[in-house]
Amino acid sequence: MQTLRVENLSKTYGEKELFSELNLLINEHDRIGLIGVNGTGKSSLLNVLAGCDQADQGELIKPNDYRIAYLRQQPQLNPTVSIMEAIFSGAAPIFKATQEYEQAAALYGAHPSDKRVEQRYLRAETKMNQLDAWDAESQVKTILTQLQINDLKQKISELSGGQEKRVGLAQVLIQDPDLLILDEPTNQLDFSSISWLEEYLNSFKGALLVVTHDRYFLDRVAKKIIELDHSHLYSYPGNYHDYVRQKADRLENEVEAQHKQNKLYQKELAWMQHGAKARSTKQQARINRFENLKENLATKSTEEQVNLELGQQRLGKKVIELKKAKLVIGSHLIIDQLDLLIQAGQRIGITGKNGAGKSSFLNVLAGKMPLSAGKLIIGPTVKLGYYQQQFEKLPQDLRVIDYLKKVAQQVKDQAGNILSVTQLLEQFLFPRYMHGILIRKLSGGEQRRLYLLKILMQQPNVLLLDEPTNDLDIQTLTILEDYLADFQGTVITVSHDRYFLDKVAQKLLLFEGNAKIGTFDGKLTDYLQQRQKKVEKVNDKGSKLVDEKNLKENKKTAEKTKLTYAEKIEFKQLETKIDQLEKQKTGLSQQMTKISASDYNKLAELQQNLDQLDQEIEQKMTRWEELSLYA
Repeated sequence: MQTLRVENLSKTYGEKELFSELNLLINEHDRIGLIGVNGTGKSSLLNVLAGCDQADQGELIKPNDYRIAYLRQQPQLNPTVSIMEAIFSGAAPIFKATQEYEQAAALYGAHPSDKRVEQRYLRAETKMNQLDAWDAESQVKTILTQLQINDLKQKISELSGGQEKRVGLAQVLIQDPDLLILDEPTNQLDFSSISWLEEYLNSFKGALLVVTHDRYFLDRVAKKIIELDHSHLYSYPGNYHDYVRQKADRLENEVEAQHKQNKLYQKELAWMQHGAKARSTKQQARINRFENLKENLATKSTEEQVNLELGQQRLGKKVIELKKAKLVIGSHLIIDQLDLLIQAGQRIGITGKNGAGKSSFLNVLAGKMPLSAGKLIIGPTVKLGYYQQQFEKLPQDLRVIDYLKKVAQQVKDQAGNILSVTQLLEQFLFPRYMHGILIRKLSGGEQRRLYLLKILMQQPNVLLLDEPTNDLDIQTLTILEDYLADFQGTVITVSHDRYFLDKVAQKLLLFEGNAKIGTFDGKLTDYLQQRQKKVEKVNDKGSKLVDEKNLKENKKTAEKTKLTYAEKIEFKQLETKIDQLEKQKTGLSQQMTKISASDYNKLAELQQNLDQLDQEIEQKMTRWEELSLYA
């Protein structure tokens, strides 16, 4: 059995202890979800396990042939190569074998009589057989198609951040490792891709270790949850649903144990204050015990709870209205003749295809992007708070507490009580020792949490949230969800997180591309179930039609024995036409390589022409194959 054993692993970052003396056993076929508050060291732990970083102490015990594939939050891909070249440039054995075979085959074709070249080719062929690597390219193309990556000739530099993440995901999935490590794999994936990934991972033969904020994903993939909390690991058998129940039991037991320790502490404190002197060995031992008890109480790991019931301004009935709104970006039509009235208290979720313009739509509502035509009307009582996916770069040399004090020295909660910045930071999972540190020492997730707190401190009555679940930990998301449950204003959020949308959205705007926007009243899960039923119904109907068509064609084929005169002429013309179309396609492809990647409109136009040519070639090839049976 292939296993990875972690023994006494410890690591610090600056003055911060990330984890201490961790012990973990990852067995073959394990399905483990790793969770924890941002900044606790989850990504650092993954880096150590994957061999990308060193621990301060401890060791990893594994077989010499143990293979690990690791998807980082930000994949490291060569920007100058194409998608397929980037994937096959990896260090995994299957990639090396494929590259070596292609080189050996080319050399053998040029020098077939050279014995050393022949031996190299035979060795490469044997390696391909051993790794079953012959279908690697087709498998990669299948994975990329499922992840909505279709133009495989694109260079990495031409891809968006989300597309690059999906290419990185394809690169690790194809490697068939003993341990697959995934850091936030569902970021930038739509619902169909996430569903496909869940099925893929459930059939994966090796072990899986995944960090994700997607709680539905953890429910369907994980069979054990490990939580990194205050530098220690806690293990819970089962999926996320099981973890929530078991975590609640653990915290309840800890509270009871801590209550007993508090009573002991008070007793010892009274003894110390009474004026005990270290006159004897017995008294000194009791003093030492008191100091240890005090230290344990100070560092006791309990679940911090956040109660953000901040006050807000009154919101009138009319919030935001769009009249005959139109938005065009380059050659892309995002919205067209859209009439929309958003009212007080509404909870609207925006989801749909990547690249359909969801973030651009929020920018319009926030007044950061003008409409191409139509009107945007903002109600007179609206105070917007906008959490952006690509948020402002925080001032790295500013201290955490000073960053928030630029917003306000204090705020009022819903009951009218005054809350200081210090209190807000502590409630939002920033312990007091972190208040004075520089922002640059925070992790990426901690900076996002600080940015979110800044938005909420401004006490808006209309919240625009653009992919808030990306790079926020589950505990912070739970805090945000609870805040929104009590929020008296309007919430409009763009997200692909099914769990989050189910909790916060009561109505959906569905961006399908090309300015097609659907609506659905209800939860996302209900919408997805209805959509799936429609797909199954269409597939059943399509299968019946295909069966009927095949019966007719088989009958027709059985009767037909040769081409008619008109079909003979058509057959000859098809060969010429297909050749002409292939030449046009080659010319277009060459033209695209000479155009700057920044000239998006021209590239999009040429790509559309290329797609039309491919479709026409496919149609004519199908007809040519039909006629060739009787030629």
